[in-house]
Amino acid sequence: VQLQASGGGSVQAGGSLRLSCAASGGTLNSYTVGWFRQAPGKEREFVSAIRWSGGNIRYADSVKGRFTISKDYAKNTVFLQMNGLKPEDTAIYYCATTRIVWSEIGNHYRYGTWGPGTQVTVSS
Repeated sequence: VQLQASGGGSVQAGGSLRLSCAASGGTLNSYTVGWFRQAPGKEREFVSAIRWSGGNIRYADSVKGRFTISKDYAKNTVFLQMNGLKPEDTAIYYCATTRIVWSEIGNHYRYGTWGPGTQVTVSS
């Protein structure tokens, strides 16, 4: 499976963006798809994850109530709707897949396939 993230851009604080993670070359069945972000000089951090088959969803505390993850089976795509964006959300956003147990889905080291990132810039 190959992943392609898109939808990044530059917005002012309070604005919204919707990121897409499109999978090709295979099915996402049995995978969890995660979103991570990395700001300059900082560690890659977990943002959100969704299990492709089933209803499991998780968010980082920093984005709860502002971001919504969803999936479209027909498009083989996972979305990340980001509302109420803050300057501290500025980062490169990546999507990735894993088959690890749900309790470890916040650990980026456990994800095997990554797509190229998409830049999100939020100005104050």
